[in-house]
Amino acid sequence: MDFKDKVVIITGASSGIGRALLYEFARLGGKVVAGARSFDKLKEIQSDLAKSGFDILPVQVDVTSETQCKNLIDAALDKHGKIDILINNAGISMRALFKDVQLKVIKELMDTNFWGTVYCSKYAFPYLLVSRGSLVGVSSIAGYKGLPGRTAYTSSKFAIHGILDVIRTENLKTGLHVLIACPGFTSSNIRNTARAADGSQQGESPRDEKKMMSPELVARKIAIAVYKRKRRLTLTLQGKVLVFLNKLFPHYVDKMVYNVFAKEPDSPLN
Repeated sequence: MDFKDKVVIITGASSGIGRALLYEFARLGGKVVAGARSFDKLKEIQSDLAKSGFDILPVQVDVTSETQCKNLIDAALDKHGKIDILINNAGISMRALFKDVQLKVIKELMDTNFWGTVYCSKYAFPYLLVSRGSLVGVSSIAGYKGLPGRTAYTSSKFAIHGILDVIRTENLKTGLHVLIACPGFTSSNIRNTARAADGSQQGESPRDEKKMMSPELVARKIAIAVYKRKRRLTLTLQGKVLVFLNKLFPHYVDKMVYNVFAKEPDSPLN
């Protein structure tokens, strides 16, 4: 793989999968524009990469803000004059039953996960058409199957699948590449920062993070999928089996998913 001189915008780039994507594309020669709310973390990453001769452009951005998303795209254009790849990775999760969750939590997740993807994609779109580039959404297995206790998270991922599917179909003859990447459970801080029913951060992961796929491996798989211009990427054996079985035996999968999530420590299903 060679992304030399390709301008790559990554949102949610200060931690987890986003941070791993930043390092991966920089290592592969990309001109990375890294967006995140935590500007201090981005500056630390910039300093670390500089030691290896890599340079990135850090941009502070809250993707719930349309204006800030536009500023991110403008910053990339001001610096490099083009956009080749946009990776919509910024996202948050939640853990609460629908009967308990406050509406503000659902809105926050939709604003971050879905509208953040829409805003960035909309402003980058004309330039991706010119470069015949790649529009990427980092989604989840939750975009295929509703996960109990993750009402807003699942809804946002289904919405991302829908809009990216439409964009791909509308651009069958323009040369635009659209990738929907769906990691399974990945070791990151997304569960630690997941919202509880009242909007507070969960603080602890209900799962054994050590048994999950590493963000670095996820980033590598996504980079390969972008290079090969794949339509979809579904990761982990568990995730692939779930998606396949849900097509054939949805009622059985409902029970299976329920039982799995009911076994989590302090599961809201119990």
